[in-house]
Amino acid sequence: MSATQLYWIRNDLRVQDNHALWHARDEGNVVAAYLLTPDTWLEHDEAPAKVDFWLRNLQALKSRLEGLGIALKVLHCRTFADAPRALLDLARKIDADGIFFNEEYGIHEQRRDDNVAEAFTEASLGCRRYADQVLFMPGSLRTQEGTMYKVFSQFRKLAYQKLHDHLPECLAAPGKQSLAGVSSDTVPTEVEGFAKISREQQDLWPAGEAAAHDRLQHFAEDIMGEYKELRDQPARDGTSCLSAYLTSGVLSPRQCLHAAIAANRGEFDSGNTGAVTWISELLWREFYRHILVCYPRVSRSQAFRPETEAVPWRKDSEGLAAWQEGRTGIPIVDAAMRQLLATGWMHNRLRMVSAMFLTKNLLIDWREGERWFMQHLIDGDLASNNGGWQWSASTGTDSVPYFRVFNPVTQSRRFDPDGEFIRTWIPELRHLDAKQIHEPPAGDLFEATEYPRPIVDIGETRKRAIATFKSLGEQS
Repeated sequence: MSATQLYWIRNDLRVQDNHALWHARDEGNVVAAYLLTPDTWLEHDEAPAKVDFWLRNLQALKSRLEGLGIALKVLHCRTFADAPRALLDLARKIDADGIFFNEEYGIHEQRRDDNVAEAFTEASLGCRRYADQVLFMPGSLRTQEGTMYKVFSQFRKLAYQKLHDHLPECLAAPGKQSLAGVSSDTVPTEVEGFAKISREQQDLWPAGEAAAHDRLQHFAEDIMGEYKELRDQPARDGTSCLSAYLTSGVLSPRQCLHAAIAANRGEFDSGNTGAVTWISELLWREFYRHILVCYPRVSRSQAFRPETEAVPWRKDSEGLAAWQEGRTGIPIVDAAMRQLLATGWMHNRLRMVSAMFLTKNLLIDWREGERWFMQHLIDGDLASNNGGWQWSASTGTDSVPYFRVFNPVTQSRRFDPDGEFIRTWIPELRHLDAKQIHEPPAGDLFEATEYPRPIVDIGETRKRAIATFKSLGEQS
């Protein structure tokens, strides 16, 4: 009789191209386990929309697993610290030979996983860990000096070389099994401490691998070809909207890479510019995960560039609240923030625009924005979110120079020229024409609305930010 193996589900909510699940099934029959750790999730600022997305995808995964004869056990813990005991108790109950799981890369996740591995080893049980949410093992792409790349373009160049040498394959779903005596648990529809999500918001993000692959196929066939031209226009359907599925592991990066290569006739670094640009975005995601592992300080809410810890960020609770609630008086920023609150997602160009407004025009600590995004994004990802915020704040790797500060009004006119996106999210400005809507004029036409006047002067605050960052160099 085949041995029983325990497969621990985390951000890999799928049966296809799942390394830990595939290898566990290759060793014998499998029982799957998922841990609810709400206290740690709250500490990590996980968004209610994201937790809801996890649970809906876990329910869809449960059906897929049961179709393969694999039972799902849902373990109720409070924190990551409870994981070793809970998993070991389950392993003993089902008489498992060992545990299989895919790596996660935050400091707390690594510590949790090391503690689980130690507990299973001390109990004379096996523990197998796999690099699954990345194309390359973090830290494996290094400079000639043996250090981790700090500049994305150099990292990408080596990644291209590695992909030419060996393109990672996608694993099939595991084979069906027959395992008696273990029944599945009920998947909860909500978790204590996290607000319930509306049906309208849930409908924006349908759960399950089939929905994820439908969205991937639609993007590859109908949008990817024009991705480079359309991706910065928030009013257009020009992005993949796959980030939530990637972050929660409903799709793997390998599946996305292969879909793009197939759409680009077998190429990944040449050919259609839309496909090449999107693959480059996949490698940005990869880059930030490698940074997370190689420079653990970014997991500790520290700046990648230590000298920027000296930036005298402003304490401005009113300005922060206005930014969070979409009432800064800068239409494109407010429209972006309202989109986030309503949908759990924000267009990537506008993530940069809103982040730079907070960190440069308001000169508020990037960590405040990073936390707010994590608390609301359905695709909130520690590595990518931190990398994006530090890029905008000029504190991170490969970051925008401090003297290059986005003008949100210029960005608005360039990427939402007709004001269509602004009108969608700020209905009180719908009566303004395409020229006025980006920077509403004073006067009776504007004053009749409930929309606020700008809380800062864009030009003056830009000068303040540049002077503040410049002074750091003068002090060193």
